[in-house]
Amino acid sequence: MRITLLSLLILLALVLWTGCATSIPPEMSALLVEKVDLTRYSGLWYQVARYPHSFQRGECGDSTAEYSLREDGRIDVLNRCWEGEYGGAYSQQVRAVGTPMDDRGSWLRVVFFRLFPAAYLVIELDQEHYQWAAVTTADRNSLWILSRTPALDEETFERIITSLEGKGFSRDRIIRTSQQ
Repeated sequence: MRITLLSLLILLALVLWTGCATSIPPEMSALLVEKVDLTRYSGLWYQVARYPHSFQRGECGDSTAEYSLREDGRIDVLNRCWEGEYGGAYSQQVRAVGTPMDDRGSWLRVVFFRLFPAAYLVIELDQEHYQWAAVTTADRNSLWILSRTPALDEETFERIITSLEGKGFSRDRIIRTSQQ
């Protein structure tokens, strides 16, 4: 009986957690960029700033995310934490698969280890050249600023931060990573 109750509680928790990645609050939907061309979004992105995360402490300051569009419309994700310089040794690597959840391509359900889903919301994007983006989660507790290069010029970075502040994100929580 005790094991059954524990199993049911774990199952309920997983179902509730999974549900968080398959729906987002309406106020978050309003923050999404109008359109993401996932073919253009594919490729290598450097993290240039982020909110603090327990999984990115210590040796995971410099990180990249690489997106590859699959034939089935989903996206392969490869996140890496680098030791020293990019392209050398990496300390951690995580693979995931993303599924577009809206017609705009700005909301992906990304599943890590085939078990742990997360909502990936593109809320800022260089629509013309696809050179920078800002991504968050449905609860706003995560935020990443990404660039096609290891650094962004100060004017562009400040424009992104100001826009994020207008969307309710805290400038004070943003950590610029070592590529700057």
